[in-house]
Amino acid sequence: MEQQELQRIAQLVEMNRQKMARIEEQVSKLSEIRLEQLGVIAALKVLDTQQSTMIPLGGGVQLPATPKGDTVVIDIGSGVQAEKPRSEAISILESRLEEVEEVLSTLQNEFTETETVVTELANTFTEAAKVLQETVEEEPEQVETPSKPKHRRRKHGTEFTLDD
Repeated sequence: MEQQELQRIAQLVEMNRQKMARIEEQVSKLSEIRLEQLGVIAALKVLDTQQSTMIPLGGGVQLPATPKGDTVVIDIGSGVQAEKPRSEAISILESRLEEVEEVLSTLQNEFTETETVVTELANTFTEAAKVLQETVEEEPEQVETPSKPKHRRRKHGTEFTLDD
């Protein structure tokens, strides 16, 4: 295997490692979304209309509130929000949760496949580099003798004179 082929394999390994890093980042973000949705579903399921609750506003500030009625406002897509009964909101969130889990599963499978490819390529690279190194070591070293620069000899009568 030639050096160019080794460089190509090394580039493939690097590209696949970058792909694995991107997949890990996506898995991390989706895991956060999944946990958030699980928390919201759990909160909606235990929410009782007679109980007072705290609504987080951000910055450590919460608003005490007593929900009236059985409805919540939920984003139904493209930034559009609608008032829905809690049970319907829970169904929507559970449906979204299933979608997130499917994508997570797909990404984890893709990560595993990419990891296998990287391992195979790395092994191929290692073996080929070892073979290349052995062939380089087996070749006798050729020592080049420095050659003296040749002086151009001029034929008699072709020398330059002051008249030229």
